[in-house]
Amino acid sequence: MDITQKSGTATRKRSSRKGNSAPTIADVARAAHCSPMTVSRVINGEENVREATRAQVLDAIAKLNYIPNRAARSLAGGAQLRIALLFDNPSASYLSEFLMGALEEASRRDIHLVVQSCETVPESKELISKLVDGGIVGFILPPPLCDDQSVLDQIRASGGIAVAVGPGRASGSHGAVQIDEFQAAYDMTRHIIGLGHERIGFIIGNPEQVASGQRLEGFRAAMEEAGLTISDRLIAQGQFTYRSGMVAAEKLLAVDPPPTAIFASNDDMAAATVAMAHRRHLDVPNDITVCGFDDTELASSIWPELTTIRQPIREMTAQAVVMIAKAYRQKTPASKAKGEQVTMAYKLVRRNSDAGPSLASSFQRASEKQ
Repeated sequence: MDITQKSGTATRKRSSRKGNSAPTIADVARAAHCSPMTVSRVINGEENVREATRAQVLDAIAKLNYIPNRAARSLAGGAQLRIALLFDNPSASYLSEFLMGALEEASRRDIHLVVQSCETVPESKELISKLVDGGIVGFILPPPLCDDQSVLDQIRASGGIAVAVGPGRASGSHGAVQIDEFQAAYDMTRHIIGLGHERIGFIIGNPEQVASGQRLEGFRAAMEEAGLTISDRLIAQGQFTYRSGMVAAEKLLAVDPPPTAIFASNDDMAAATVAMAHRRHLDVPNDITVCGFDDTELASSIWPELTTIRQPIREMTAQAVVMIAKAYRQKTPASKAKGEQVTMAYKLVRRNSDAGPSLASSFQRASEKQ
């Protein structure tokens, strides 16, 4: 897939102003209570702006639907920044959130964004070279690409700017945006334990991704702290895909005695677990609690809606765009750039898929009849 987002290609709703003319940088400055020069600095990603002022300017830009004047920028000697978002992620829900965050921020900053699928290492090498030759200077790398050292090395060797979204084992990027995966999984496990569950199943994500291991460790730490037994029979391997969640859930639900709760490492696998429970005539959450991770659109589009960890995916991707713009404006050589690490807040969102194990006995009887 190759999607290109260019400023001005889509029809935008203009703010209601005299003569219905497009908003100007002066309009933004008035709305943000600052000077046009400050607005220009924010648009160009320069550092010498207070964060509170930067937030006011960005808010004014969004409310006015302001589009930077490219002709004026050209006269000032500027050039439109070109960024590529590479992806190889099996979750359509995660990818949708990821893509929207990047598109919205790129549009706001008049950045040319290319979105490109990249499924293999040999393919990535050829693709990165092609993109750099085409004027791409920044790369946004979600998992699992942020785990691939060869991808990071090639981008740096080409003089490009790479920002990882999510934890990765590869080193040498210009920055990373993530949440505390370990603590988030720990908190969700403590929540499930707090409901009264002791036999808790866990579905691991793709073993090639760092986040999978961190979430598993968070689960283990919470279980050990509570003095609960961690049975290997109640831990199943998944791949972050819906299909792998079905297979893993079927394995966990066949254990005797079965778990009274299952914590899946992402919403796709949690949704698959709910489907498998229904297939076995089990009610969620009365017979079994199911919780997920990410809070993608899928989490609130199934029934029951999932209790999950809200990872600010859109905001994380938008921040990656900001970081690339900042590094580009600083014009720091790729070989000397220091990686900026940004950790964002997550939130445990409770919906309808969890409850206490009050009906665990009925779950047990239902399982024994099959």
